Amino acid sequence: MTFRSLELFAGAGGLGIGLAQAGFVPELVVEFNRWCCDTLRENHPQPEDQDHEGPWRVQEGDVRNLDFRRFEDRLDLISGGPPCQPFSLGGRHRAYDDTRDMFPQAVRAVREAKPKAFVFENVKGLTRASFHDYFTYVRLQMEHPEVIARPDESWGGHLKRLHRHHTSTDRSGLHYNVVTKLMNAADFGVPQRRERVIFVGFRSDIDARWTPDDGEFSQEALVWDQVYGDYWDRHEVIRAHRQLEGRAAQIARRLSKDEKPASKPWRTTRDAISDLPDPRHCRRSEAVNGHRYQPGARTYPGHTGSYLDEPAKTLKAGVHGVPGGENMLRRADGSVRYFTVRESARLQTFPDSYRFHGAWTECMRQLGNAVPAELARIVGLSVAGKLQAANG
Repeated sequence: MTFRSLELFAGAGGLGIGLAQAGFVPELVVEFNRWCCDTLRENHPQPEDQDHEGPWRVQEGDVRNLDFRRFEDRLDLISGGPPCQPFSLGGRHRAYDDTRDMFPQAVRAVREAKPKAFVFENVKGLTRASFHDYFTYVRLQMEHPEVIARPDESWGGHLKRLHRHHTSTDRSGLHYNVVTKLMNAADFGVPQRRERVIFVGFRSDIDARWTPDDGEFSQEALVWDQVYGDYWDRHEVIRAHRQLEGRAAQIARRLSKDEKPASKPWRTTRDAISDLPDPRHCRRSEAVNGHRYQPGARTYPGHTGSYLDEPAKTLKAGVHGVPGGENMLRRADGSVRYFTVRESARLQTFPDSYRFHGAWTECMRQLGNAVPAELARIVGLSVAGKLQAANG
């Protein structure tokens, strides 16, 4: 079964790809950045008539200029990742004082189009204690999108009014039942430790009763496979390089061979990229889409790269070079090199056929901002299942 959707703040398309794999076909994809739009157009054939919506039609521009009322009662889902810089652990943390905060536009889209459901995502930083009130404010706006801020009303004043509405017996008008969940992509089979906040809302007339999944993968299962299973032999790793570091080493000390975890092992960086040729071997690597060696990687305090035999650290977009030199592979001998675009795409579970537009730094920025497609697919499948059941 397919569902009609609208994708906002699409970036390079990770969220959209995963949701499409779950059955949500976007009639319109909206993105501001021209390089991301080029990436989207390259990978998704565009409708011949650019004046009408069609599968994956890309509209480049500011979402604030769009009127979403033309989609009213037409959509099963609105999805997107409002720009996260206001909340990112690597940003300036200005939140509601940041002009890049696009949550108000996400809420406006829901208010005007009235989809059956929505899926929005953002960075873990949004859940920090210092943002608690604003996190609550975002969620209450999603639940009651027709309770609009008055002219010159502060966000704090609007929050108080939303609280009063939320706790009253008057639930007339448009209302959504919203669930939020902090998800670590590694727990869902993504070879990267990447935590994202997911907002899932169902319109109040949809009997969804949705519960977020906790994931089938765990670090304990990975360590067990490395200590007692065939992980090292499967990857033909020499004994001198069979290392466990940090928390993995601590977990190993308390694991028993007779108590194999019921979960699946976290997928590692080695699991994701070991079949790719060494990018330093130009002739072999250039035959692989986006697999070009980038020199200049170095370590410094706090930026030591990703260990091969664990999920990668969170890929970052960064504002200081390529995220301060963090998007690197760290070998067993301690040396480092930058991940290639293709390796990074593997870590974000993009298809190998997917092509990214722009210079290496621009491609890495797109990937550092992306949602892992596999995480989006899993969330999408659970939402699609509830919508299909509600449709009878």
